[in-house]
Amino acid sequence: MTPSPIDRKVITQRALWVREMMGALRDLPLKDKDNFLRNRHFIAAAESYLRRSLEALFDSGRHILAESFAFPATEYKEIAKGLFDKGVLKPDQAELLRKMAGYRNRMVPFYQEISPEELHEICLNHLDEIELLLDRLLASIRGKE
Repeated sequence: MTPSPIDRKVITQRALWVREMMGALRDLPLKDKDNFLRNRHFIAAAESYLRRSLEALFDSGRHILAESFAFPATEYKEIAKGLFDKGVLKPDQAELLRKMAGYRNRMVPFYQEISPEELHEICLNHLDEIELLLDRLLASIRGKE
């Protein structure tokens, strides 16, 4: 692999997807925990929106690594490490992305282990962190196309 220009369309599409999923999550009644937890449709929607936003965030990171640095990361935690090693993320940001990778990996094969209460807490208190990392990835590619 050799470095090549980042495909702006790929990153833009993924960023729009993350923002759309964040908006959909914020449309849920997260501030009313009892209402949220009583409605299985809210829980299912939150899980789907959160998982898809994380996947789009990691796809963006993977694209940056592959195109800018010719670094083929396949695992989500490897993307976090690669973005740190290449200077795209600061240590605290990379650690946050690594934790998100672990959570996303739990969401798919171990979905039954994630309680509605845990999902609610993450959606209520950690959506800004996803947007913070997205903004950092977008800032890292400005002027590199």
